[in-house]
Amino acid sequence: MASLEQAVSQVMSAAFASVAGSDEAINPRVHSSQHADFQADGAMGLAKQLGQSPREIAALVVEHLLASRGASALIENASVAGPGFINLDINNAALNQRLGDIIDDERIAVPLISPQSPEKQTIVVDYSAPNVAKEMHVGHLRSTIIGDACVRLLQWLGHDVIRHNHIGDWGTPFGMLIEHLIDMGEAQATHELSVGDLNSFYRAARQKFDADNSFQVRARSRVVLLQSGDAETLRLWKLLIEQSQSYFVSVYERMDVLLDGSEFMGESAYNDMLKPTLEELEEKNLIVESDGADCLYPKGFTNRENEPLPLIVRKRDGGFGYAATDLAAIRHRIQALAANRILYVVGAPQKQHLEMIYEASRMSGWLLPPDTAEHISFGSVMGADGKMLKSRSGETVKLGDLLTEAVDRAAAVIDEKNPDLDEEERRKVAEAVGIGAVKYADLSVERTRDYIFDFDQMLALEGNTAPYLQYAQARIQSILRQAGDSARSREIRVEHASEREIAFLLLQFPDMIEQLTESLMFNRLANYLYDLATAFSRFYSHCPVLKADDPMLRDSRLALCEITARCLSIGLGLLGIRAPQKM
Repeated sequence: MASLEQAVSQVMSAAFASVAGSDEAINPRVHSSQHADFQADGAMGLAKQLGQSPREIAALVVEHLLASRGASALIENASVAGPGFINLDINNAALNQRLGDIIDDERIAVPLISPQSPEKQTIVVDYSAPNVAKEMHVGHLRSTIIGDACVRLLQWLGHDVIRHNHIGDWGTPFGMLIEHLIDMGEAQATHELSVGDLNSFYRAARQKFDADNSFQVRARSRVVLLQSGDAETLRLWKLLIEQSQSYFVSVYERMDVLLDGSEFMGESAYNDMLKPTLEELEEKNLIVESDGADCLYPKGFTNRENEPLPLIVRKRDGGFGYAATDLAAIRHRIQALAANRILYVVGAPQKQHLEMIYEASRMSGWLLPPDTAEHISFGSVMGADGKMLKSRSGETVKLGDLLTEAVDRAAAVIDEKNPDLDEEERRKVAEAVGIGAVKYADLSVERTRDYIFDFDQMLALEGNTAPYLQYAQARIQSILRQAGDSARSREIRVEHASEREIAFLLLQFPDMIEQLTESLMFNRLANYLYDLATAFSRFYSHCPVLKADDPMLRDSRLALCEITARCLSIGLGLLGIRAPQKM
């Protein structure tokens, strides 16, 4: 079924075509307006073709529109405004019919892509990416939250989504870490890592490396053993990885994201693919030797001296760097996983590097239209001073500490607002509200921008916050519980202005989701949900629900409550935010 906006566009196109005297598709732009339900542009363009004034063309379009039986079933009133815009008002009968169509639709008119559909894609999402033997910190917050929202949305639509967590688990620091593990003893090292004290372990290894020449020699020798596949060195390396991964998963569980450990694809996973990747690039004459290194020069990239900028595939010493790993990864995702769309949820500073990887992939013949690779870029999390968020001691904020503080603060707010909740329910609500507040504060900001991390603001019960949306959802659930489960009419009658406001927002949901699928700008979904919650607040103030005079009107308004609650629940779920039944 066409969405409301699409249906309006169709009848407007037909009216413009009648005036133009042409069967060719004419698509005037239809959009929401402060002056009417919708406004259509297009008269100015057609006026140039026909040699008439835009207002004359608009008047003819309105005449055809009102004479059309198909249009009159949808359009209540049409009028010319300004230099040739057309204002359109939708009739209540059309709103009632469309709301009736979605009252029992669990997806609110958003279709589920079938397995046989040509629209179905295999999508790889690369996100989070912490480093082994290092604790997750606030710098991992945005990649994890935005990546999780991408996965939830695309899975909900019906695509095959492959999650990749490209952790840093290879390289020269592991010689230092393994030697420190040996010095400490496996039992003690395992205990220290298992309780999540990864930073202390890494710092101690680094300090020893910087201060002890003999330790440096041992560490460098250990790197050679690791890269040559020495069995004992590999066993100790895997021990470091397993303990780190266990810690990562505990943080993901607390964050309530879909990462569970099955999606770890560290740098080491591509080791065996590095040489074949280089060989294929050599066969395609894309590798150029430069100062002993094997380089690939993506088209269109230059340095400050306007010289071609290379990707160093194999270094002068014969080792492979991160560019080789990234090339092997994208090659694997396209060739082995048959990915149609690859999303790299990575901070803005990696923009040029990723664009070079994409161009190299196109030059190699791996990345061909219509398949795409996209940088889902994001800004930084800032403190109140406008600088990168730090702890009071000046260190990078640990992600686990940040989540704990969010939940503790949420619990304090809940104790104040609803002290009657039992202990178990209070704990669950505090987790949902605290974690949800952190996620929403991130996702409600345009992801390419930096934002200020402010607990007081993100936990406020008023304004564009997760607690406000969660409270709106809980309030609707309370209304529905009070109404009981007795049979009700499923007919909707939209009459009051605040009912119409909610109706239009609910009927916009499919269009908003379609746009979100392409842009992955989740602030648009957040703003939509906020608009819906505030519209519901106005509706509830002006339109009695349980105490409506007419039983049919009561049932109609309860049906609006049901659809609104479902829309809020779906939207919050796509953002990875739980919606408690009580608050």
